[in-house]
Amino acid sequence: MLESMLYEKLSENRVRCNLCAHRCVIKEGKRGICQVRENQNGTLYTLVYGRTIAQHTDPVEKKPLFHFYPGTNAYSIATPGCNFRCPWCQNWEISQIPEDGEIAAGIEASPNQIVADARRAGCKSIAYTYTEPTIFFEYAYDTARLAHEAGLANIYVTNGYMTEEMLETFSPYLDAMNIDLKGFSEKMYKEYVGARLQPVLDALKKAKELGIFLEVTTLIIPGINDSSEELKDATNFIATELGTDTPWHISRFFSAYKMPNAPVTPVETLKQAVKIGKDAGLRYVYLGNAPGQGDENTHCPSCGNLVVERMGYYTRAVGLDGSKCHFCGAELNFRT
Repeated sequence: MLESMLYEKLSENRVRCNLCAHRCVIKEGKRGICQVRENQNGTLYTLVYGRTIAQHTDPVEKKPLFHFYPGTNAYSIATPGCNFRCPWCQNWEISQIPEDGEIAAGIEASPNQIVADARRAGCKSIAYTYTEPTIFFEYAYDTARLAHEAGLANIYVTNGYMTEEMLETFSPYLDAMNIDLKGFSEKMYKEYVGARLQPVLDALKKAKELGIFLEVTTLIIPGINDSSEELKDATNFIATELGTDTPWHISRFFSAYKMPNAPVTPVETLKQAVKIGKDAGLRYVYLGNAPGQGDENTHCPSCGNLVVERMGYYTRAVGLDGSKCHFCGAELNFRT
């Protein structure tokens, strides 16, 4: 247990957590919405520091990041907990704390050990992923600083519900993010995940402003966020506020967690989303979780030649020269 960063003490032994956009005001003896930050006698503590619930070596494309260190591996870690309550969560067993508040023990692993394990595995980066990394900020922050000293990059795979203070504090050590834009309506965020849309949009713009490499993912769920109007609003935001070079990953929904009987996203809906993204001017639109239904390769937007070929998580650079197209010399949005 470690005292939290980014909080303020209030009257009557209450505290305000300034880590995520909920900005929970927490009474003595209580926890925030994430269930892993607790007020003990007027001091806020993180309950998951060093408690990894998952450690794996993954292709960076699995995050998904297609334009950041393509073809390399990311050492991926998580602790229990999340600040969202998505009924379709794919990792609910480790992200959702039970009603009795008991937190899974996990495996003790210090930041030094995580960095050593990542280097031993031949990884080029460490990814904070699977659950919501913002809720284990102190652990990720300490690990990230050591990772940079060891020559490793740091990746956040996140719902984007963090404060400006958090991003500014972490930005010197945070190299890339994939932010999950779950939809583009306040109603959808409020009803389904217990949050608001605007803080996510603010975080996307702030990450861009801070120079963090950014890719965006949207899981398209039938009847929830799949209307043409909402997808147009989302892609227009990405194109206008983040830039047309920002990769957008469209992901197909399959039933999970509290939505066991929900329908799979129709292929027609996915293809329509691809068209909407391209019509908005997005230069890199990828269709995931739908093998054989879409192109996950990267073609040069200038000359049309294939520059990166992907089959599953196998990646081969066939026309990439650093961050430029080998064929026409056009600058592409890659970090290699």
